[in-house]
Amino acid sequence: MDVHARSVVACGLDRETGEVLERRLTPDHREILEWIGGLPAPVAVTYEAGPTGFGLARALAGAGITCAVAAPSKLIRPPGDRVKTDARDAALLARLLHLGEIVAVTVPSVVQEAARDLVRAREDCRADLMRCRHRVSKLLLRQGIVYYGGNPWTLAHERWLRQQSFDCPGLGTAYREAFDAVLATRDRRERLDAAIVALAGDCEFTPVVQRLGCLRGVSTLTAFALASEIGDWDRFTGRSIGAYLGLVPTEYSSGGTRVQGGLTRTGNSHARRLLIEAAWHHRKPYSPTVVLRRRWDVASAAARTRGHAANRRLHHRWERFDERRKRSVVANAAVARELAGWCWSLAVLEE
Repeated sequence: MDVHARSVVACGLDRETGEVLERRLTPDHREILEWIGGLPAPVAVTYEAGPTGFGLARALAGAGITCAVAAPSKLIRPPGDRVKTDARDAALLARLLHLGEIVAVTVPSVVQEAARDLVRAREDCRADLMRCRHRVSKLLLRQGIVYYGGNPWTLAHERWLRQQSFDCPGLGTAYREAFDAVLATRDRRERLDAAIVALAGDCEFTPVVQRLGCLRGVSTLTAFALASEIGDWDRFTGRSIGAYLGLVPTEYSSGGTRVQGGLTRTGNSHARRLLIEAAWHHRKPYSPTVVLRRRWDVASAAARTRGHAANRRLHHRWERFDERRKRSVVANAAVARELAGWCWSLAVLEE
């Protein structure tokens, strides 16, 4: 099925006779289930993952119908096919399903999807706050006003921003509105942080969050985001999770030639960014801080032992890279790839 917000184009392929059935439906689940119920059993359904979500997949699973939500990036499309219509897309999906060439994504539970929405709302708020701050700083820069009192966006910097005033009414109004947007967005981020911390303390992800918190650079917010974005860690191994998150190098090899490039950057971009940021924390000499020890207190002894080993190992990796004068961004990507494996190890740890 080719599913859109206001229409669904379905194509049925009978594997015994080769007969093709086409039907244009509405997104109403009852109508879709009624049409599928009239097809000769057994029936398997597929559609592409997209903005319409997983509600249809859950409805089909609830009716006892096998449904595979296809990963769009893994679909095999003929390179010479220059005509794209809903009917042709549905027919292509039907043929790939018949051949067993559909790479399905994992359908999250309602609870997991709700947690993921909360985490992504916080990520959107973080990006909004960065844009609001840029508007304020660039507005001042156009007037030749630059802050030299230390790091920006601290309490001292905020007091300095409040002292700025302009004689031109239009400029003053623009500045006040931009600064108010920064304060409002920051308050929204703090509310989302508090909601995530509260949910992380008592939900199905709490055990994983507590174990991941044994790693340096993985706070409650980061651990909860990784747990909700990845969901079922048992799908992966310590080697495969790096590829899933796009932390492995690209490769163009043929014959005796092997060429590797930058990171593939496939998979979940939010989880990848969190791991890249967390990996920088392991460059400093390893000495457990008070905050890290507090996170250890709520984890099991096995998680603490493995987290301690991971922190020592990742810092040692950084030392080796620095000795070789490896470019810091390249070294950090390698540490992030190994950090992903340690996160998997803690997530699937049996206590």
